[in-house]
Amino acid sequence: MWKGCLTALVTPFRGGELDLDALERLVEAQIAGGVQGLVPCGSTGESATLSHDEHIAVVKAVIRFARGRVPVIAGTGSNSTAEAVRLTRAAEEAGAAGALLISPYYNKPTQDGIYAHYAAVAEGTKLPLIVYNIPGRTASNLLPDTLARLSRIKNIVGVKEASGSMQQIIDVIALAEPGFAVWAGDDIMTLPIMAAGGVGAICVTSNVAPKQCTELTSLLLAGDLTCARGVLYDLLPLLRALNGSFEVNPIPVKTAVAMMGVCAEEFRLPLTPMSAANRAQLERVLREQQVV
Repeated sequence: MWKGCLTALVTPFRGGELDLDALERLVEAQIAGGVQGLVPCGSTGESATLSHDEHIAVVKAVIRFARGRVPVIAGTGSNSTAEAVRLTRAAEEAGAAGALLISPYYNKPTQDGIYAHYAAVAEGTKLPLIVYNIPGRTASNLLPDTLARLSRIKNIVGVKEASGSMQQIIDVIALAEPGFAVWAGDDIMTLPIMAAGGVGAICVTSNVAPKQCTELTSLLLAGDLTCARGVLYDLLPLLRALNGSFEVNPIPVKTAVAMMGVCAEEFRLPLTPMSAANRAQLERVLREQQVV
């Protein structure tokens, strides 16, 4: 299964449309930086504002740009189970290596409902699936017992964990079937999650600093906690800046990628550009980190 640093890609726009030229530049920079996989059309990729056709177009483009050099795990989540099945099947047909699915948001299903949602998508595809637990965006928490049940479904291979609870994450690792993988879903939690047995991170910060983020996960996979801590603390100002210290993800990371000259500083409503004060603070961090 995929290990290390998988980048949750931003989706570049220009003039209200997809900017595939910028997306190709971003993909090339990620692969040159050594990342172990690409994850388009997640929350970092503003998937909630993509049309169905745009969603599939982005997935197909990233697969085309990657040219088999790294796996592409397509974001195919929705709060509608039927839509999640359709998006996942489309990603499978496009040649994705796997899919990342979020728990249904807004609906607030029970644990049985969440289980049934993921099980239905798994039934509808042969792709390996990663489920995503991020209570702050979904208003539901995917509990360890439910994840243990999901781990018994053959093509549900792991979880992207952003619950913020190490107790919960340790319980998941303890209760799930052998080989069920845990990826950090919050960049600042990469070290503790991997130290507890996680296999990597589905990372926001690597859009901006792929080499450093890949170095961090590689050191952790090798069991070198001492050197990994050094990389973590070197990255800490950037981790904080890009992961919600100023404004909600993906506003800071897309602004940073734009400052690097990769894409336009363009968002879709309801996301808006950073305030002038926060943008100035972000630019200062990027200059101090020698990113721009």
